[in-house]
Amino acid sequence: MSSLWRELLLRPPRFSWEAARDYLLILAGVFLQVLALRLFLVPAQLVSGGVTGIAQIINYYTGWPIGVMVFLGNLPLFLLGWRYLGGPRFAMRTAFAVLLYSFLADALIFFLPKNGLTQDILLNAMYGGVISGFGYGLVYRGRGTSGGSDILARILIHWRNVPISQSYIWVDSLIILGAGLTFSWTKALYALVVLYISGIAAEASTQGTNIVRTVMIVTAQPQALASRILEEMERGVTFLDARGGFTGTERTLIYCVISRSEVAQIKALVKETDPGAFMVIGQAYEALGEGFRPLDSSSL
Repeated sequence: MSSLWRELLLRPPRFSWEAARDYLLILAGVFLQVLALRLFLVPAQLVSGGVTGIAQIINYYTGWPIGVMVFLGNLPLFLLGWRYLGGPRFAMRTAFAVLLYSFLADALIFFLPKNGLTQDILLNAMYGGVISGFGYGLVYRGRGTSGGSDILARILIHWRNVPISQSYIWVDSLIILGAGLTFSWTKALYALVVLYISGIAAEASTQGTNIVRTVMIVTAQPQALASRILEEMERGVTFLDARGGFTGTERTLIYCVISRSEVAQIKALVKETDPGAFMVIGQAYEALGEGFRPLDSSSL
């Protein structure tokens, strides 16, 4: 712990608008997570995974405040996270997220309906998963973590080189098992739905919905096709040298990025220009730069 404070004292964080943006994102994300917890998950006895899930189970048996237990449970993980991951940025953003979450989890209970908004367990699972997942995504966009299983999963990656997806599965599976023994297996199954939906929502809010298409075209008419794409679609192209693995024939591969609405147009252009071309259309989560979103700090 002394090394943590020494590093923070030697390299104190400096104010910047980028850092302020990150902390605002973390603030908004944590607030959404707590709303999902108090309005949907706790009233329906749906465990959300991580340290919060453990705190929910303990709260069921003892009545101890969830926020306090989340804070206490994250303390050793925070120290381990500093030991294995390091860096004042990790420490400051994670500490901010954990402290804020712990405080709001117990404070907002006085301002929100105790029994939530609905008694329908499916609605609780769906809305709890979407709202909490969107909150997680905002925290990730703020280059922070929510503590708990986030830290533990990253520790497993560094310690045993376990893939991050497997790390989350291992950690949260044990908690879901505890939820089944505590509440019911039906609610444990719904908790799995919460985890799945929150993962999708977190990915969408982190990477955005600006999904684009990548196009690779192997053609014998590269110049003619590239000219039509540049002039008619106003999209940039890149030429790549390619050689067939079976025939050894030298060809030119055209690579470009387009929007979803332009897929039909580029298919028509390829068909008209070179009917014998080979084309592969893939999907990318985001495109940054000329013709798409600007590559600046707001897009990171």
